[in-house]
Amino acid sequence: MHSFMPNDNTVLPFTQVVKPLFDINFWKYVEITVKQMMQIEENGHQMGFLRKLMMENAGAVTAKFLVEKYADLQVKKIVVFAGLGNNGGDAFVVTRHLAGYGCKPTVVLLGNPDKIKTEEAISNWKVLEKMDSINILVTSDPSHLNLDADIIVDGILGTGISGKIREPYSTAIDMINKSQAFKLAVDVPSGLDPDSGTVTDKCVKADVTITYHKMKIGMPKRIDMCGKVLVEKIGIPPEAEVGVL
Repeated sequence: MHSFMPNDNTVLPFTQVVKPLFDINFWKYVEITVKQMMQIEENGHQMGFLRKLMMENAGAVTAKFLVEKYADLQVKKIVVFAGLGNNGGDAFVVTRHLAGYGCKPTVVLLGNPDKIKTEEAISNWKVLEKMDSINILVTSDPSHLNLDADIIVDGILGTGISGKIREPYSTAIDMINKSQAFKLAVDVPSGLDPDSGTVTDKCVKADVTITYHKMKIGMPKRIDMCGKVLVEKIGIPPEAEVGVL
């Protein structure tokens, strides 16, 4: 019996393919519904990857996009519109990170801070209240604002939109759409149903939308509203998708 010692040029016979638990290419291009995303987030939260970490990563990657897009970002006039839900919470994180990069952003909270809906968003708002490096405007009537901006971040409404848009969100969306600023939507343009792609009332017309974890099924249909859609990972473990996708 002869022993066989392969040299560097030897091609060994292919014997077995070990299939990984997660097909990288498959998971990269899957489109999901809002309900599926909510379940994935819940699964991740139960695993110990808490929602506040998802919010932190979402806001950080969104701010990083602007840093990489604009070499002179520090001199740009940046206005961040924030609602009272988790979309607003993401926007709070964006604001904080932009300040960390040397910008002087203005965050416009559309409503009473006491009405902010989630623990994660409240926590991030309280941090902003302690920061002198940003401008804070709290209003229930944005119509009086002088919207002088080079960049607008839309963090007003998230994935749970339905029916006619209430004030002060409706006026804010009109103001954003009339502006000549570059418009960046957080997760989904405010007013767009990310499942169907429909706009029941009105919607922010974004230049770029950064959505998180996976593409939402209705968004590719509405590039006219979403602009360029970028899908960014926010650290949710792939195991959180098991049983959902």
